Amino acid sequence: MTDTNTQRIYLGTGGYSDTDLLGTLYPTGTKKTDFLREYAKRYGAVEINSTFYAPIGQKAFAGMVDKAYVQAKSELQFAVKLHQDFTHARKGSAEHALSFLTALTPLIEANCLAPLLLQFPHGFDRTRDNRLYLANLVSWFKDYPLAVEFRHASWHTPQVVDSFGEQGLIWCSVDYPKVNGLPPSRLIFTQRTGYLRMHGNNLNWWDAMSASDRHDYRYSEAEIQGWAQAIANQRQYFDCLYIFFQNTVNAHAFYNIAMLREALGSFGFEVL
Repeated sequence: MTDTNTQRIYLGTGGYSDTDLLGTLYPTGTKKTDFLREYAKRYGAVEINSTFYAPIGQKAFAGMVDKAYVQAKSELQFAVKLHQDFTHARKGSAEHALSFLTALTPLIEANCLAPLLLQFPHGFDRTRDNRLYLANLVSWFKDYPLAVEFRHASWHTPQVVDSFGEQGLIWCSVDYPKVNGLPPSRLIFTQRTGYLRMHGNNLNWWDAMSASDRHDYRYSEAEIQGWAQAIANQRQYFDCLYIFFQNTVNAHAFYNIAMLREALGSFGFEVL
C-alpha cells in the first residue's frame, strides 16, 4: 500500500469568481479583483472554467500567478478547462491547441499547472468519428496531464477505462445527480493522479435554467462521508487527487469542502 504521507488531496472549486462566496470564503467587502488572493490562502487548487468560454492570454495567467504566489504566498495549483471549440463545437486544431498552451506559459513556468480538463457534452457519444477526433485532440496535448470527462454513458466501459491507463490519460470521475441520461457516479483511477468533479445531486439537472441552478445543491454529511470512504478505499491507486466542487452557488461548496477536508483528514490524508 502507498505510504499515505506521499498522498496529496487538493480541494477547490470550479472557478473562484462566484460572489455567493462573499461572507464565507471571501470576507464581506472583498473586491472581485482580490478574490483569487483570498482563495489561495484557503485552498490548494482551483479549476479555471472561464477558459471554456473565451481565451485567456499570458498576461491574465501571469496575474493569477502573482496573486496566488506573490501576494498570498501560496502554492495554488491551477487546473484549466479547455475551450469549448475543442469539446462542444469540435472544431479544434493543432494550431489552436498550441495557442492555448502558449497562453499557459506563466503557469507552466511557475510549476503550478494541474491537469487540463476536457469536458465533453452529453451529445458526444462513442462513435467512430468521435473516437478519431478524440485521438487527434489528445495528441495535441500529449505533453501535459489531461483529464477527460464524458457525460454520455457509451464511454463508461471497461475497455475505454483500460485504454486511458495505456494512453496516460486521466479519467475524470464525476459525482452526477442520480437522474436518467447521466452516467453513474464512480471513482476511477487510470493514472497516479486522479481528478474528481462534484456536481451535486440536484434532480432538476435537465430542467435547470442555468449552470448555477443546476448546481444548487448542498451535500449532506452522510454523502460527504461516503465519498471520503470511497477515496480511502482506493488509496493504493493514487498519489495525488484533485477534487473540485462545482456547487459554489449559495456557498454550498464552502461548507462541503470543510466537511470533506475533515472527513479525509480522519483517514490520514494530506489535504490541501
